[in-house]
Amino acid sequence: MATTADFRNGLCIEFKGDLYKIVDFQHVKPGKGAAYVRTKLKSLKTGKVLDNTFDAGERVDVARIERRPYQFLYKDESGYHFMNTQTFEQTFVEEDMVDGHEFMKEGQEVEIMFHADTESILTCELPSVVELEVTYTEPGLRGDTATNTLKPATVETGATVRVPLFIEAGTRIRIDTRTGDYIERAK
Repeated sequence: MATTADFRNGLCIEFKGDLYKIVDFQHVKPGKGAAYVRTKLKSLKTGKVLDNTFDAGERVDVARIERRPYQFLYKDESGYHFMNTQTFEQTFVEEDMVDGHEFMKEGQEVEIMFHADTESILTCELPSVVELEVTYTEPGLRGDTATNTLKPATVETGATVRVPLFIEAGTRIRIDTRTGDYIERAK
């Protein structure tokens, strides 16, 4: 059991018969009345985000979640296949449980979250930043760099990312997997 004082981003709780991850929270102490905590909770099973308000000091059940390292092997009609990097045990995960699957390539290291009590898979998370090669993009116009103009580019996994005009095919770039945004050229 934990209280609202123990809330932090990423904490997994059992709430209304489902498992939720705290995406955002804010302690509020109005001038009049009791304090409360405003939260955004993301369901680990459906992915839906809901807003909820807890009274200050309210007790919640914390879910035991384990993160295990896996390596992406391949994708087929049944889903994505992964191998545990410690035990070499293979498992598969459905596409809707993999966050940022469009940026995943074979051999990619990921973390799969398991509910410790039931040993069921909750989600599969890629690293927050991946490095991919641009396979196709239109050539940029010379001298057109005064503005922050972006163009579409296809990366080696087949995903499309908006990149600056100076990026050409063959360039390795870093991408934020949570938002799908270009970060920088890889060094």
